Amino acid sequence: MKYGILYGVGVGPGDPELMTLKAVKLIRENDVVALPGNSPKETVAYKIASAAVPELAKKQLLAVYMPMTHDKKEQARCHRQGAKLVESYLEQGKNVVFLTLGDSSVYSTFAYIQQIVEKDGYSTQLVSGIPSFCAAAARMNMPLAIWNEQVHIFPAVHMLSETLPDSGTCVLMKSGSKMGQVKEILKKSGRDAVMIENCGTSSEQVYMHVDEIPDTAGYYSLIISKGEDREEDREEDREAGCL
Repeated sequence: MKYGILYGVGVGPGDPELMTLKAVKLIRENDVVALPGNSPKETVAYKIASAAVPELAKKQLLAVYMPMTHDKKEQARCHRQGAKLVESYLEQGKNVVFLTLGDSSVYSTFAYIQQIVEKDGYSTQLVSGIPSFCAAAARMNMPLAIWNEQVHIFPAVHMLSETLPDSGTCVLMKSGSKMGQVKEILKKSGRDAVMIENCGTSSEQVYMHVDEIPDTAGYYSLIISKGEDREEDREEDREAGCL
């Protein structure tokens, strides 16, 4: 028997209208959909996808528990358990569509399951979705990068002892639980920033400056900080007709 394929499908940052046509097509064409959480219909990914694809309500939903813990052994146990659940359907020749927030290649919970499933000999495919930082920049009507600007993406909760680069755009993800410390890093670097919480949802909140950002914020909070361009860089841009 031919085994099924495990698809890691990004559903975008929150607005159902930002889901890709490919994501919608895969959900409609397959009967088994996996979601990270104990109660699939309560997950953010389900709520986003079901608004764009009502047929999702009739699919077989798999609950893949992904604990928010730093206990590596517990993480590994749950990842293996989730992978085995998915594999039980792949062995029947059924495809499994695993829904994940944003893009399936950027800090995605799917990656942990993907690595195990591939090691066990099954096929997987990533399906890109709009990343949260791209959606946030669009929401703020600002470019992430122009000409030769660099874009630095940091998992902020893991870099509390570090400093930010002087130039370029910094995107700070996963910073909600450590927001007070993240704000201090921004202030020490001399950078201002904007923050969007729950981008593209009905509970969206926008903060235009570092001082406006609260010391506590939800998990889906993202910061964008634009560095000061050097004068020589601005002159190069003028000569190239970019300014």
